[in-house]
Amino acid sequence: MKHPSLGIALKLGATLAFTLMYTVIKLAGTVPVGEVVFFRTFFALVPLFALSLRTVGPLNIARTKRPFMHMARALAGVSSMFLNFAALMILPLADITAFGFVMPIFAVVLAALFLHERVGRYRWSAVIAGFIGVLVMLSPHGGLEAIVMHGFTSGAGMALGGALLSAVVVTLIRRMHETERGETIVFYFMTTSAAVSALTMIWYRVPLSPEAATWLVLSGLLGGVGQICMTFSYRYAEPSLLAPFDYVAMIWAVALGYLIFAEIPEPLVMIGAGIVIAAGLFIVWRERQLNRVIAIRTGPAL
Repeated sequence: MKHPSLGIALKLGATLAFTLMYTVIKLAGTVPVGEVVFFRTFFALVPLFALSLRTVGPLNIARTKRPFMHMARALAGVSSMFLNFAALMILPLADITAFGFVMPIFAVVLAALFLHERVGRYRWSAVIAGFIGVLVMLSPHGGLEAIVMHGFTSGAGMALGGALLSAVVVTLIRRMHETERGETIVFYFMTTSAAVSALTMIWYRVPLSPEAATWLVLSGLLGGVGQICMTFSYRYAEPSLLAPFDYVAMIWAVALGYLIFAEIPEPLVMIGAGIVIAAGLFIVWRERQLNRVIAIRTGPAL
């Protein structure tokens, strides 16, 4: 049953939960990325299993018809998480949020290449505009030359790499959603990520203070709540309606970055983010228009 206002509320809750998750990870201090990912994913299973008690049941959460697709989605997702959390150690909160907005731009390109979706000149124009916005955002971080020279070792490069892999995840999920439950997709992602990050802790880990451990446990709980809110938001409202509310994350990031870390965003990053957001909103609007045209041409289902 559709309930747009509830869907929007859940989507806003997801953006706040994820921004708070990034905030508490920064508050935890200098911790190896693998250790951060482990806490983020392992403790996210707590709210997931609590939710399953009211939905599919804990015994059904792992049932799947597409294990290899889950593996591909999980590996892309955990790689994206490693890159994003590594970038978080270097970049201000607002900057990493801004680079994350490039994901829908990448998603259009991947959908055209791998899902063979038709992308018209209007959406390709928006994609080009989005990449111009990326170049503007890169200016304070060494420009495109820094990406070419240092690749994923630079903060901006890691953030863009994380956005690209997140777009891969979205592309995979679009192929999975017809047969797989949302809880099952999240379960395999979290368990695979926890296992992979636990392996890295054999070589790279540090003893945690009680305060740091508390922040990291909280990051997992917030991440799990955010994942649940995001998943259920799409049950109550159309993706095209919810997509613009993703950009509210910039408000949370700027406010929390300033109040907690005294971070002031670079003007060029904000300008570039504005261009990327405008391009993303245009893509959402254009896809919604095309879906309406298709619905009119095909007529109501009989």
